[in-house]
This record gives sequence, structure tokens and C-alpha cells, in this order.
Amino acid sequence: MHCQRSDFRSGCSARNATALRKARSGARSLGKAGLHCQKCTSAAPGRRKVYVVPVRFVLACESGHLDEFPWHWWVGHREGCNNKRYLKLESRQAGLAGLVLSCSECGSAKSMDGIFSKETWRKFSTCAGRRPWLAGGHQDCAHHPRATQRGASNLYFPVIESALSIPPWSDRLQEALGVYWEPIVNVVEGRSTFIATLATTVLASVLTELDMSPDELATEIERRVRQEEGIDVDNLRGEEYRQFTGGTYVQGLDREFEIRPQKVPDGLRPWFSRLVKVTRLREVRAMTGFTRIHPLGEGATEKAKIFLSNPGWLPAIEVRGEGVFLEFDRQAIEEWENRSEVKARAARIDQRLNDEWLERHGTGSEPPRAISARFLLVHTFAHALMRQLTLDCGYSSTALRERLYVSEGDMRGVLIYTATTDDDGTLGGLQRQGDPERIVRTIVAAVQSQAWCSSDPLCIEDMLVPEDGLSLAACHSCVLSPETSCEEFNRFLDRATLVGTPASAEVGFFRQILSGGA
Repeated sequence: MHCQRSDFRSGCSARNATALRKARSGARSLGKAGLHCQKCTSAAPGRRKVYVVPVRFVLACESGHLDEFPWHWWVGHREGCNNKRYLKLESRQAGLAGLVLSCSECGSAKSMDGIFSKETWRKFSTCAGRRPWLAGGHQDCAHHPRATQRGASNLYFPVIESALSIPPWSDRLQEALGVYWEPIVNVVEGRSTFIATLATTVLASVLTELDMSPDELATEIERRVRQEEGIDVDNLRGEEYRQFTGGTYVQGLDREFEIRPQKVPDGLRPWFSRLVKVTRLREVRAMTGFTRIHPLGEGATEKAKIFLSNPGWLPAIEVRGEGVFLEFDRQAIEEWENRSEVKARAARIDQRLNDEWLERHGTGSEPPRAISARFLLVHTFAHALMRQLTLDCGYSSTALRERLYVSEGDMRGVLIYTATTDDDGTLGGLQRQGDPERIVRTIVAAVQSQAWCSSDPLCIEDMLVPEDGLSLAACHSCVLSPETSCEEFNRFLDRATLVGTPASAEVGFFRQILSGGA
């Protein structure tokens, strides 16, 4: 029996803030120095201390609000009961049905069975709009909250914006100028004169480092300003894709981005048109907010704020690493995605996404995206390749990440890279796999490993489809990866797009590899 109370922060009736902090940190020494319930201890035989444990249930809503579980509403006190403080939560048998909440004064009791059902909470009042991570930041909210567990994966979805440092932002010149870049760029007229006046003072060390004269520096800055004007800052992924597919080495002054295009080996030409070794890259990841219950764009339409007011900065990290970029052949992928069987599989996931969106938001709004066969193929291939690279390179599965470049008619590539804060980011083993003779073996092995799953035939026959229906032939035994490695939280995957199905081998883009055509 565990003593618990109606507070998601601790397990009993302590109100003191210091005691609550001790309760949260007391998990390390619970049983000796942890917080105990005075009432339960006084009633225990021999006054044996009854220690509190964290209550695992909380309320959350799609707008990101978080609240205590309504224990007294759930137990349903009998008429005339004035107990609004102490309740008992007992584990009598396995499962939620065996977890019983009771009131010792009126005798009312109810199991926790059905606590996670959406229908249960339609009877509850609307969300209180609490944001305990922001002082005094509560809101009005029209959503019905839902119960979830403190450690549940859907309780917190960070909204991360990431970008690779690509020219012109990553080059040595801009790094050397540092804080002087903006003042120089903001000078519209007489930029050369302005640089010349600073050449003997604050810019003297910069000119020495770059080995440039003031006129050469002014010319180079002018060139970069013109280059930046042609960049779509709202579509940085498109700019990254153009860098990878430019067909030229990027090195020299650039310290943070270096790529080495390779000749696509004959064994991969039927499926790929470009191979690039990324020997050096820098990624910046910034957290702009978070959502609960659903990831942003797939159910959640707005993200919860992490600040009450805009401080002018965001929590972010920068990591450095390496990788391999592959571009699918345009003709091959267009021919494949126009097959009726392929369209049908993609349409199933896309329809499920539409139905889920309409269920939550009604008919007045359109889903933010469409799931195409091309996206399923590129995404599933990225997962298969990551799994194989962990075997070939020795990297941990959490050290590799995918970066998808997919759009109708234009982008059709994937970057598998390592960008971590430890030594896994720059060991060199991953980019070495981009050598033509190595990448053939890796891709062939990755595809062949997907031909059979230990959960087959259930997996390949779509009988293990997750509850949300946003993947088809995909499970932990074949293509699912750590969620930190996947941009889509392990959704929108279909192993059949790689290897086909027993009933239709034509669905598989790489079917020739399985038949010995590689």
C-alpha cells in the first residue's frame, strides 16, 4: 500500500514547499530520509513510518496545460462527506482495475480503470489552463483535459527548430568578423570607407587572420550580402539541399561545412543519382516551445510557451559531426510512386491522418501536410540505413540522426549524420562509409535486412499497425528507431515500400536488390 494524495508533485498531504522539494529529491533515499505521512504513520502498527511516493497520474490538455489529477471528483464522495484532504490509493491486484482510490470517511471507492479513455473526460469540466512552469501564467482554455502518466511519451513533445550551418553563414570570414558583421552589413553607403576607418583599430586582428586588405574584405562582404539576399530564410532545408546537390567540393575558408561529392557506384545507379560524403557539419538546435498529447501539426495546432514574454533568445545547442547524403534518382522514384499499389498504401496513411485531424478540429480546417509515397520511401529507407550503419560503423543507435529532404517534384534526398556532444560526433567512421565501394555493401545489406522481420508475417501483412494508423509494415524488430533519431517520432513508416509484400513485390522500390539485380 502506498500513501498518496491529490497532488502530482508528491505523494501525501504535505503543503510546505520545502517538504515538497525534499519529497521530489527524496526518491534517492526513500525509506530512510524521505518524507512520510503523519496521519498514516500514526495509524500504522508500532507507528511505523509510511513514506510518500510520487503520484504517477496528471492531467494534460492539447494546449500544453498541466494540472493535478482530480482525485476527489474521481472517487465520487457520498453525499454529506466533508473529506477534501486525505484519500487512499491502494494496489490490490494487477492493472488499473486493481488500483483502487478510496475515502476512509465516507467509504466511497473507485478503481482507476478507464482513466485514460477520452470519453471519460468528456464528463469533466474544461481545462483549468494551469501552466505551473510559468509563474502566474494561467490561461482560459476550452479543451477537455486528459489523464496521462508523468512518464508517458505523449506528455511532452519538444518543438525543436534545427538548421545546418551552410555557406554563407558558416564560413571563416563571418566567424572572424563576429560582432562586427552586423554593423558593417548595415552600412548601405560607403561600406569600403567604413571598413578602411576600422582597419587600423578593431579590424586589424581580423584582417591579419584572414590575410586580406581592407578593399578585399569589403569586396568579399559585398559578395556575401548579395548571396544572402537570394536565400529563402523560411525554407532553410531547401537551401541545405541545394548545397548538397551542388556537385562541387565545399571547403577552404569554411570551417563548419565541408562536403565531398563522390561518384555514384554502378551498383546503386538504378536507384540513386548523387552520393556525398559530409566530412564536417555543424547543427544548431533551438527549442521554441512544446506540445502535449500530440506532436505539433499532427493534432496540436499551437505550441505551449516556455516564456511569458519574449526575452529575445531561445535555449539552444550547437553540435558538430559528419554524415552521408544520398539523393534518389528522379526518374526511378517518379516511375515507382506512380504505381497504383504504391499510391494505395500511401493513401491509407494519408487518409488516417486526415480522419484524425477532422476528428479533433472539425471540417473547418485542412490538415497541415499530405503523406506521399515518396515520403514513406525516403523516411523508411533512412531508418533501415541507420540500423545498418550502427552495425558497420560501431556507432550507438542514438548517435545517428536522419534529416529528410522530400517535396513533390523537387527534393528527394536524405542525410544520415551524427551530431552529438560527445566523441561519437567526429570519429570519422560514418563519413568513411560514404566511399563508393563501402556504401554499396551497406545499402544492399540494409535492404536485405528488411526482407524478413522476426514479427513476420504479421508485420509485413500490416497486422501490427499501431493504434494511430500512421504507419503500416513497421515494428521494433525491423525499422523503428530511437525517437531521438527520427524526425517524425517513429511515424509514417512502411517497410513494404523498400522490399514489397508477398502479394505485390512491385510495391518495393529496391525489389531488384532482393532478386540479385544489384
